Amino acid sequence: MKKKMLFIYNPRAGKSQIRSNLLDMIDIFVKAGYEVTAYPTQAQGDGIRAVTERQIGYYDMIACSGGDGTLDEVVTGMMRCEKRLPIGYVPAGTTNDFAGSLGIPRSMEKAARVIVDGRSFRCDVGGFNENIFVYIAAFGLFTDVSYETRQDMKNVLGHMAYVLEGMRKLSKVRSYTMKVTCGDRAIEGDFIFGMITNSLSVGGFKKITGDNVKLDDGVFEVTLIKRPGNPVELNTIMAAMVNRNIDTDLMECFTASELQIESTEEIAWTLDGEFGGRHSRVEIQNYKQALEIRVPEEE
Repeated sequence: MKKKMLFIYNPRAGKSQIRSNLLDMIDIFVKAGYEVTAYPTQAQGDGIRAVTERQIGYYDMIACSGGDGTLDEVVTGMMRCEKRLPIGYVPAGTTNDFAGSLGIPRSMEKAARVIVDGRSFRCDVGGFNENIFVYIAAFGLFTDVSYETRQDMKNVLGHMAYVLEGMRKLSKVRSYTMKVTCGDRAIEGDFIFGMITNSLSVGGFKKITGDNVKLDDGVFEVTLIKRPGNPVELNTIMAAMVNRNIDTDLMECFTASELQIESTEEIAWTLDGEFGGRHSRVEIQNYKQALEIRVPEEE
């Protein structure tokens, strides 16, 4: 009997290049012996429903194509299922940080071939209160542009470009009074930005999350940026981020498998580039090697 694949794709992701590559991708899957069920998402949350509302045990593989938000929804749906299947990913978004971290090609045809000819890699997944994130949970410093910016603008600039540009306007940078607890360690202060990541890049900036990052080690890389006192300190922060030297006196950088963050007000969070709600308390934990995803064969 043929293997069965559920292929979930966002036809609007990136520059809508999925539409011109769709038949070629399905052809690759079919020639590899899969019977393919194609599901184009229509609205936010469709990726989750496409996984959870089906008899997932009927399939042998879940493939998806879109931006990081599409992958986030598919992984979220899979984490809610009793049986977890391998996931294949064809990136078609703006920056595709997580795909780049895994070595998945930007070419849609090559990425589709990785799904059928590659190997499975077990990587970590993040828990955020009752939600799931694949590679980043972030707050502050114009993170809202990632989910409030129109898709056509995302196609031109990654959201980190907005962040760096926005940092030039110190008067518009908000800070949040927070307490971050990680094991026996507690950090308190006013922060303008924070990110909890499992990725080699964010917003297209490679190694901005630190050195020696591994995606299956059971820990996140945590970066918290304190409120600068003057434009000179602001420039220092910008230079540190752009030059990939993020360990400065104006930042808190460490690794953690779980942490709690409390703030004096509700703060808007972004999870994998999508709105993650407003929260005054969040609990984040690392589900070590919970996701089985297809990656290229090792050379």
